[in-house]
Amino acid sequence: MQRLSKHALLSGAIKKSALDQARIKPGILHIGIGAFHRAHQAIYTEDAMAKSGGDWGIVGVSLRSREIVDDLETQDMLYSVTTRGAEGDSVRIVGSIISAHAASVDPQAVLDHLADPRIRIVSLTVTEKAYGLDAASGGLDPNHPAIAHDLQSPESPVGAIGYVVEGLARRRSAGEKPFTVLCCDNLPSNGDVVKRLVLDMARTRDAALAEWIEQEGAFPNTMVDRIVPAATQETRDRAAALLGAEDRLALESEEFTQWVIEDHFVSGRPDWESAGALFVKDVAPYEKMKLRLLNGAHSLIAYLGQLHGLDYVRDVMAVPAHAARVRRHMEAAAKTLDPVPGIEISGYIEQLLTRFASPAIAHRTAQIAMDGTQKMPQRIFAPTVDMLSAGGEITSFAFVTALWLTFILRQDSLNDPRAAELLAAAQEAGNKGDPLLPFLDLPGLFPAVLKDNPLWQSAVRDEMTAIATELNR
Repeated sequence: MQRLSKHALLSGAIKKSALDQARIKPGILHIGIGAFHRAHQAIYTEDAMAKSGGDWGIVGVSLRSREIVDDLETQDMLYSVTTRGAEGDSVRIVGSIISAHAASVDPQAVLDHLADPRIRIVSLTVTEKAYGLDAASGGLDPNHPAIAHDLQSPESPVGAIGYVVEGLARRRSAGEKPFTVLCCDNLPSNGDVVKRLVLDMARTRDAALAEWIEQEGAFPNTMVDRIVPAATQETRDRAAALLGAEDRLALESEEFTQWVIEDHFVSGRPDWESAGALFVKDVAPYEKMKLRLLNGAHSLIAYLGQLHGLDYVRDVMAVPAHAARVRRHMEAAAKTLDPVPGIEISGYIEQLLTRFASPAIAHRTAQIAMDGTQKMPQRIFAPTVDMLSAGGEITSFAFVTALWLTFILRQDSLNDPRAAELLAAAQEAGNKGDPLLPFLDLPGLFPAVLKDNPLWQSAVRDEMTAIATELNR
């Protein structure tokens, strides 16, 4: 079978449309060209250019992996996304990425693009842990490998924040406008967080640079939502059957997609609203809703699945008792939310339950369970604090926390930036006979207001005991 390429499209073997990449000039540099970006922002950008024009071609950057860049180049920057829904599968070819670079192989190419005034937006999907955020201080974590390197060698960066700062420094030196920095990761107030980290790093090299970024730059907050499972051979086989060509970059996603963005850009932007994006003055209510309902429930599902041997989200939702727990958790989390313009929360919850249960989406619980230390604070701990402050019921939040800790206690290895600390605490918990205390001693793991609250501690211990009893039956 032939490989997906421009030749395959032109030959008529694949009767799908794509943008004419040869006529598109670069306008966006995106750091982190993994599955989510390619099934979300890249599609919004393609649809916006198709409807309204503009030079907003995406220069894709992989900070580490060369494989995805090689595959994109082999396929002429084309790939497919299969949307799976109740009415069947539909496939489209996406062509909004016009070039790609592996920063680990060719850092100069990335820096040259960052300095190019045609690049007006630098967007990011690098996962929470890649930003080097110190959970305790809210600033840069000097012990994060990429942060430590980039503070020492700012003109030869290796991390996302380092590349952004060096790119902005080069813009300022050349007398050019800064680019807008658009974070699309699941961080609360993600634009504000990235701005703070960029300014922290900029100040270490030049106070005037930091002042220029603060006065002239833009860091809009965003909220993104679409379930994009990790691709498997089944994903690629299904795409091949639909396309009539091999696509090693094939992705699958659900039908639902959402992007909420604060409309603050220094040098223009694509007409993303024509592609369905929602521009608002304040993303915070939408972001909190998504983090606490969708993402919080996803963490609950992930650890239930991992502890009960259920590989996929849909498998967990197929167990009535588990599905009921997910519903109860979202109803509890909803009590911590602010009003969300245009959203009826009970309807949103029903929509989430339907999305989670979709038999067409193979979203692995192991994928969601990774990096718990980066996800639990905003998904579970923050609403716990709010509920305690309001004198409300914290049982469901304690249950998710207990599930996470029980999951850690039963692992020999973890995919988490604090894995060594967590596994050491788990070992100590076994030795001391207290499943919670060693985790409380880890700096910055839990908010102080929870660590110092006996009601919360008691609730988590009770839930851990109940979970252990259930699992040992």
